[in-house]
Amino acid sequence: MTLSATDLKTLFDAFNRHDIDGVMHFFAEDCVFNAVGGPEVYGNRFTGTDAIADAFSGVWTSMPDAEWGNHSHFVEGDRGVSEWTFSGTAADGSRIEAEGCDLFTFRNGKIVRKQAFRKNRPVLQPRY
Repeated sequence: MTLSATDLKTLFDAFNRHDIDGVMHFFAEDCVFNAVGGPEVYGNRFTGTDAIADAFSGVWTSMPDAEWGNHSHFVEGDRGVSEWTFSGTAADGSRIEAEGCDLFTFRNGKIVRKQAFRKNRPVLQPRY
């Protein structure tokens, strides 16, 4: 059993609702998430559902309007890809808006690896 493009759409709808239970429903206990930024060649790595849930919740806390818009998805066997445009506003009013994608690996109907990539754009000035 693998995930479908419809499942990935449901996952990203949960991301946009900031619904941590809806998001984590799709992740295996031993999942590895490589975030878009960080000091290592792979960015920051989070392993296990607790660490991954904390990472996602941290984004929503620091950017309460975080959204992965215009998302589209495809799945082939045990691999999947999601493309999206991330936008969010930090507490100081600065904004991020950049296209990105996630590469997924699935096992037994769950995500076991999520690698996130995003265009490296300058931070946008606050809207007044």
